[in-house]
Amino acid sequence: MQRALKRAFSGRSSLRKHRCFSASLLKNNDDILLPKMPPFDYSPPPYNGPSAAEIFQKRREYLSSSMLHSYEKHLNLVDGKMQYLFDEDGRRYLDAFGGIATVSCGHCHPDVVEAIVNQTKRLQHSPVLFLHHAITDFAEALASKLPGDLKVCFFTNSGTEANELAMMIARLYSGNHDIISLRNGYHGNAPGTMGTTALSGWKFNVVQSGVHHALNPDQYRGVFGSDGEKYAKDLQGLIEYGTTGKVAGFIAEAIQGVGGIIELAPGYLPAVYNSIRKAGGLCIADEVQSGFARTGSHFWGFEAHGVAPDIVTMAKGIGNGIPIGAVVTTPEIAQVLTQRSYFNTFGGNPVCTAGGLAVLRVIEREKLQENAFVVGSYLKERLTSLKEKYDIIGDVRGRGLMLGVELVTDRQEKTPAKVETIHFMDQMKENGVLIGKGGFFGNVIRITPPLCFTKEDAGISLLLALNFSSKEA
Repeated sequence: MQRALKRAFSGRSSLRKHRCFSASLLKNNDDILLPKMPPFDYSPPPYNGPSAAEIFQKRREYLSSSMLHSYEKHLNLVDGKMQYLFDEDGRRYLDAFGGIATVSCGHCHPDVVEAIVNQTKRLQHSPVLFLHHAITDFAEALASKLPGDLKVCFFTNSGTEANELAMMIARLYSGNHDIISLRNGYHGNAPGTMGTTALSGWKFNVVQSGVHHALNPDQYRGVFGSDGEKYAKDLQGLIEYGTTGKVAGFIAEAIQGVGGIIELAPGYLPAVYNSIRKAGGLCIADEVQSGFARTGSHFWGFEAHGVAPDIVTMAKGIGNGIPIGAVVTTPEIAQVLTQRSYFNTFGGNPVCTAGGLAVLRVIEREKLQENAFVVGSYLKERLTSLKEKYDIIGDVRGRGLMLGVELVTDRQEKTPAKVETIHFMDQMKENGVLIGKGGFFGNVIRITPPLCFTKEDAGISLLLALNFSSKEA
């Protein structure tokens, strides 16, 4: 590696720009200077369980081979505390992926753990057939974070289930069937949500009817660049030519997570919401990944676009890792479910809702939205400066602690750097930082850490990124 670094800083390093990141942190004797993790007042207890190899062997035998796993060398995570994770050998990793934008407060946050444990000791399960204060306390607190008359909550077990329910409500309320979603969007893997998902790698050959996919207002790869109103005209044409002229609803993420941290073009959502409502439909904001203060500038992703949805769906950050989701809408719209019996055995479980309330309180008390804005803005600015130096970075985007870095082998052609992205993830892991990837081509680095992520953590991530791929430099 040292020979590669010397090459990087000899003739080839004199180029104004580099195809990929090179190691730029050297001591005088040319030894690599890797940043150290900051001090942390926690050491996990010794792990005496099965090894990564043993677990992977059982996984191959007893779990579906369709289940994805990250990294060439399998990682067995056994402990977590705040923004850190620990493997079977006690090695500490900086978690810059947050369990796929799920861990909001931090791994095993003491307040959230205490709320879950205390409720579990008293009553582990009670369906909504009976009264319990945990569900109503959480629903009241959740409603206080939403605008207007969005205050009736339905609790689910996941984001997929929340989006399924939201689409059913839209169809019942409007009396129409057609749903419009965006290309490149992801909304779940059940039959209904799979229909609205528009990423071929996540779709099976099953019946997915009544869904139309509009052009994605992608400011980097989209045909209209950042002109949101032109994309909105495409959707209006879709209503006029692809439907009866009446629709049930429109569902979209304010920032597409699985699709590669795509922030919708400005001006798009206000125009589209207007078109959808004129066509008799409801506007659904999928906040499964962008909600709960992750974007920093706002508590919900849709707020950055100046719109008010009719239905909001949420999961992931709502529970800091607890399996819980929710649909929130207005009393008038919620009334449609009284036409029949709607029931969810585990929706509103007291343990999950007690944990969810604790999450909301931690976000507010520890000012995690403000932290996401400050740290995220700093990290995005630094990543953007790297883009000016390294040609492999095609785009830096996102808000707060929901950031994406798209890697390309050719900036003009925007050729996806698929292999390089996988290598980058592995190298970062080997150096102690866990990140994710996404995008249609699998070439977007996804940075969605716990909201307690600090500037020091961000700095370590950036320094390690500079040591990436010295062999190719």
